[in-house]
Amino acid sequence: MELLRRSDLPKPTFVRILRTLVAFGLVAHDETRGTYTLGRRFLEMSHRVWDQFDLRAATAPELARLSDELGETVALCKLDGDEAVYLDERSGPGLNVRVETGRRVPLHCTAAGKALVAALDPTVARGLLDRLDLRPMTPKTLTEQEPLHADLTLTRARGYAVSSEEHMPGVNSVACAITGQDGSPVGALVILGPSIRLDQARIHPAGRELIAAVRRITGHAGAVAISPGPRPRGRQERILDLECVLPWGAQLGEAPIWHADERRLYWVDILHPAIYRFDPETGMNEACDPGKLVSAVLFGADGSKRVASQDGIEALSFSNCRLSPYVDPENGFVQNRLNDAKTDPAGAIWVGSMCLDASKPSGGLYRIAPDGGVERKDSGITVANGMDWSPDFRTFYFVDTIPGLIYAYDFEPSTGGLSNKRTFATVPENDGRPDGLCVDAEGGVWCAIWDGWRVNRYASDGRLDRVLDLPVPRPTSVAFGGAGLRTLYITSARTRLPATTLTEAPLSGGVFACQPGPTGLPAGRFL
Repeated sequence: MELLRRSDLPKPTFVRILRTLVAFGLVAHDETRGTYTLGRRFLEMSHRVWDQFDLRAATAPELARLSDELGETVALCKLDGDEAVYLDERSGPGLNVRVETGRRVPLHCTAAGKALVAALDPTVARGLLDRLDLRPMTPKTLTEQEPLHADLTLTRARGYAVSSEEHMPGVNSVACAITGQDGSPVGALVILGPSIRLDQARIHPAGRELIAAVRRITGHAGAVAISPGPRPRGRQERILDLECVLPWGAQLGEAPIWHADERRLYWVDILHPAIYRFDPETGMNEACDPGKLVSAVLFGADGSKRVASQDGIEALSFSNCRLSPYVDPENGFVQNRLNDAKTDPAGAIWVGSMCLDASKPSGGLYRIAPDGGVERKDSGITVANGMDWSPDFRTFYFVDTIPGLIYAYDFEPSTGGLSNKRTFATVPENDGRPDGLCVDAEGGVWCAIWDGWRVNRYASDGRLDRVLDLPVPRPTSVAFGGAGLRTLYITSARTRLPATTLTEAPLSGGVFACQPGPTGLPAGRFL
């Protein structure tokens, strides 16, 4: 009946077609459960298609289309030993970067090379990098293993690779891997252009175009997306005092947290790695470039700071932007990264993890005690996100973004014990996906709704209480700060947004603020 509804066909016609597909083995019928699945014959045919896949023929229309639309050179590359080789190219009109078919380029300093390596199994990629000659091609070339591995981690999380004058002076490039049936890279699409044209403002939207082109070429849905795309902008509750206090244009602004002693808002950009310290009084936004993916900032009772990074929980010196290892709850699990993190009333750090490309539920939830001991609290999470506690610290809230669920657990403050896991609230897929959250002094749960153009407030019983309309589709997280913790700060993202949406929402990636009524709770501090 579900297939009949989706087909929008008359029932007799639909039944005849379905019976024919079953007879030819293209569809399998499970008579016990009454369900239908793809049949063995269909799978055999799909294998045969991949065996005969002509990469150059399949990519040619996309090369031409992208070159015409962007006005830049677009090329097809593949991995060949320790180098990448150009198989085909299309150059847009006018003065462009020229590449020759058959030309070989290094892997460590080109967007195409980095995209191909990042798509390999992490163990294979590490072995390949270990034997590369990381010679400098320009002053901007990454010539050390650690920053190169950090760049590849960022590529896996972002979905595309970027080279900013690392291979040739004055030339930027962005690339996305084309993966085969087994997930290994069969090629890569790359856009090359003069750095004055293909600058930071254009290179990330170009990366989004490459991801879409690759999906059209292969027919893959790709990694599980947080959501299919922004919903039409709604009108719920306009906030009269809502202001974009920092029009920054972050790729993935996240994890705002208020430092009461400094009267500053700390926040991060995950996909253009940076840690920021924002002064609402002066508008100054100090930046710290950690050289690696960082997803959250934490404050210590002694004035120290820590961050959740791609290498675990690390101590942070903001003045010189130096990180030093503390503890890695997922040591050696290179397909995952840490995401949101907060501190409980006993001074323990809580942090969630996720697969780098959000493609499988490999994430976990961890408690890191003041003595450094790590305890896994939950598992099977796709995108571990916002977390916070009720005012009496008896309830712990936690978001898994992909299924659209906000969970609640009974919480024991002295031991960090969790029990009675239950669904607190569900965000329908058509409304967006839940992201970062915080709890106010009245027990209300505020949650940013990715692709929903809004922030939701839930009452303590899980009932949707308020909806705050925003001028950007991808709010990412929320935190109370300012005098008396009366100001609600909201971070946002512009990553992978189509040009039409960015035109409608030019402040995407900015930090917003309003005073919605309830006050917040002070951020916990680790011991």
